[in-house]
Amino acid sequence: MSEAPAAPRTASAERPVASLLLTPPQPRSGWRLLPARVFAMCAVELQKLRHDRTELYTRAIQPALWLLIFGQTFTRIKAIPTGGIPYIDYLAPGIIAQSAMFIAIFYGIQIIWERDAGILNKLLVTPTPRSALITGKAFAAGVKSLIQAVVVIVIAAILGVSLTWNPLKLLGVGLAVVLASAFFSCLSMSIAGIVLSRDRLMGIGQAITMPLFFGSNALYPVAIMPGWLQVVSKINPLSYQVDALRGLLLGTPSHLGLDFAVLAVAAALGIAAASSLLGRLAR
Repeated sequence: MSEAPAAPRTASAERPVASLLLTPPQPRSGWRLLPARVFAMCAVELQKLRHDRTELYTRAIQPALWLLIFGQTFTRIKAIPTGGIPYIDYLAPGIIAQSAMFIAIFYGIQIIWERDAGILNKLLVTPTPRSALITGKAFAAGVKSLIQAVVVIVIAAILGVSLTWNPLKLLGVGLAVVLASAFFSCLSMSIAGIVLSRDRLMGIGQAITMPLFFGSNALYPVAIMPGWLQVVSKINPLSYQVDALRGLLLGTPSHLGLDFAVLAVAAALGIAAASSLLGRLAR
């Protein structure tokens, strides 16, 4: 006997395939939307670094000079009290924080360039929330700064700085660098939303970077500063980043809970401020 012919496929069996072809997948909504948009914006920003790594190479020169010249010279003369550790060891976390800040503090120039090129207007008309745009850019700046921090750590290790290699502490170092860089990049983008000009932003950025650096504990202990500078240091987020880096990398006394709390709050406030000013750039 011949086999019975196979039963024809029903419409219900074909419906799933047809529905996949004709009906687009449901978009992310609710709590899944913001992280997905932040990740996408961060990935777009990092693609630029993939195609041009010149910035990373050139920015490694300055921290290397700080450690080679300033660090080794002041280690020999022992002019700054550092609690019994060599001055170059004391300086290394401050230079990590400085190099990360210098990358992030001029991030507003890029967003003004995107405004001038018409890219920002295209981004603002998408469903992506402004906070996601800013957060993506902020954490892209954090990843760039993290790469720079790795370069400085390698240079410091070559120079004989006694750093920890504990994986958990190194993760803490990465978190501190990313949070601080997110704040400084948002500070730069907030200034960009106010001044609306690359030339003005460049001038303001140059005017505030060195006061932020010298008004922190990156080069010397807070205890030897004059009273007014101690007040500046206590409200300077860079001081809390340096304190966390020293505690994690060198094992010196620190206030890690306070340090990370200040950095997290500063990053959140920076994202909120930059998001609220983003619309001025598109006008």
